[in-house]
Amino acid sequence: MNSITQDMKFRQSLMKYAEKYGVSRASRKYNKGRSYIYFWKNRWDGSVESLAEKSKRPHHHPNEHTKEEIELIKRYHRRNPTLELPELWHRLRKRGYTRCLESLYRVMKRLGLLPEKPKKPTYKAKPYEQMTYPGERVQVDVKVVPRKCIANSDMKLYQYTAIDEYTRIRFLYGYEEQSTYSSADFAKRLVKWYKRRGITVKCIQTDNGFEFTNRFSPSRKDKKTLFENTLYQLGIKHKLIRPYTPRHNNGKVERSHREDHNKFYSCHSFYSCADLNVQLAARLNRTNNRPMRPLNWLSPIEFLMDTVQYD
Repeated sequence: MNSITQDMKFRQSLMKYAEKYGVSRASRKYNKGRSYIYFWKNRWDGSVESLAEKSKRPHHHPNEHTKEEIELIKRYHRRNPTLELPELWHRLRKRGYTRCLESLYRVMKRLGLLPEKPKKPTYKAKPYEQMTYPGERVQVDVKVVPRKCIANSDMKLYQYTAIDEYTRIRFLYGYEEQSTYSSADFAKRLVKWYKRRGITVKCIQTDNGFEFTNRFSPSRKDKKTLFENTLYQLGIKHKLIRPYTPRHNNGKVERSHREDHNKFYSCHSFYSCADLNVQLAARLNRTNNRPMRPLNWLSPIEFLMDTVQYD
């Protein structure tokens, strides 16, 4: 019994009163018929749980399978254990079985005659590859600036974000378009920005957007984008994440975009792309100097200073 209801407590009080003063007096006091009291009195064993309502669902259905039909199903299934359900139903109909296929499925499931489906193996996620030095892999993604933050309703702005997986240090820059030209320019800027801080970028990881690759383009699949050609010229490896697989996505840069949305774009406005970059520079300085748990409560700048040896 999961809970004791008010009706159960009322019946318990009625039973105790009837046991002490009789059924007639209890009937007058509690305004209940004698048959009602005798009904619960026969069921009562002294515990309040015995006074709970039982299911009123009927034990049998007027249209349920007869014993002859169930025996017919068992006999045919015993002779043909590997027979598929539609074929078994077709043979039963030749023997006078009039039920529909769905009814046959339900009764065979209740009798345990259906073959058990093999359980799918439990997915065990592979541990995420941890980086061992700064610049080993940099995650890059694009965030669309919310329209409510832009003063000019006809203008669109985009935030390009790069984050080093080892040190968590970020680089941000704004553009007026989301294209392979903007991506290529951002790649050149981020390489120079990280270089000034003693980090040599070895690999850049992106999603499969058309601003990065033509991997899923129906007509230009074999043609390299300007972004990919730029990375080749810079000697940087380009890694694409597996499509439609959230556990393989750019989790660090996506998380940083969520933080930007909640704490930056919720309280800022921009009048131009230049204004966006001025405010992104202030945002960048703040986030790169904020302590983080994965870095043992050091800021990315402090962690970088402990890691990179300057000449």
